[in-house]
Amino acid sequence: MKISIGCDHAGYQYKDMIKAALQAKGHELTDHGTNGPDSVDYPDFAHPLATAVEEGNSELGILICGSGNGVCMTANKHAGIRAALCWTVELGQLARQHNNANVLCLPARFIDEKLALEIVEAFLSTPFEGGRHANRVQKIGC
Repeated sequence: MKISIGCDHAGYQYKDMIKAALQAKGHELTDHGTNGPDSVDYPDFAHPLATAVEEGNSELGILICGSGNGVCMTANKHAGIRAALCWTVELGQLARQHNNANVLCLPARFIDEKLALEIVEAFLSTPFEGGRHANRVQKIGC
């Protein structure tokens, strides 16, 4: 699967860890940065990732910042993006299953690395259920 990943300074360690785990499973990753602890502006990384998913260059995206809120709000400004802030495995599953989310947002300061990987796995492996949810998802866009 082609996946884009990006973060701000609060999420770069999680990004590197998730990226390595996904590459080991054979996924193709596009890294939109950042790559260190120096303070950066999260929109500078969230917008290019959202564009990559919107344009079909990546099937799904993963964004990480301290709370997950900033990258989620930024990504959701893109018409073709359904970004979901998830801090439990069940939320990761439901974001895909019921909302057909195409970008997962993680709060690095509120979950540990093990849980982050579990959420990513749940998000990537859960298909959209469609059915009664399809009509709702079609109504999300403005």
